[in-house]
Amino acid sequence: MERRHSFELALPGASIGAVAGAMAGGLTLVAGAPTGLAAQAALALATPLALFGGLFGVLVGHGVLRPGTFGPAGLYWMAAFPLSRVLQESVAGVGMNDGVLPFLAYQAMVGLGFAIGFVWLHERFMPYWLSRRAAVNPLAAELLGVYVRYATTVRAGKKGSRR
Repeated sequence: MERRHSFELALPGASIGAVAGAMAGGLTLVAGAPTGLAAQAALALATPLALFGGLFGVLVGHGVLRPGTFGPAGLYWMAAFPLSRVLQESVAGVGMNDGVLPFLAYQAMVGLGFAIGFVWLHERFMPYWLSRRAAVNPLAAELLGVYVRYATTVRAGKKGSRR
């Protein structure tokens, strides 16, 4: 039962990662790559991004990462995004001409930008998902409480700064 509860926490992040990877594959198609290569690149990036996105949700759910903090999430994606890109390049390699280390360094920088968008979307989708699952999933109910406390703190801080 615990596994299912954790799996439910993974779904929003996995969905965000899968859509992001598919969109990147679409950009490959727009850039002029053949349809088969674009589909292969999309699947090769969507799969690891979905797995890492799901793991992100599980880590938030188990208290390893906290909602509302960007630093740890940024570090997480600075490692996870380059790994995802290396996996993509191993399947549909078209962009590692300058060597592995420059590629990884560049992807780590891109990963930090990806983290901004991912965290923004995750912070928007996760509370709605948790409110739907809280009645049957104790991990979701607990994490929803964390999100509510965080939102209350942020709202109180905004009201205090208006005075």
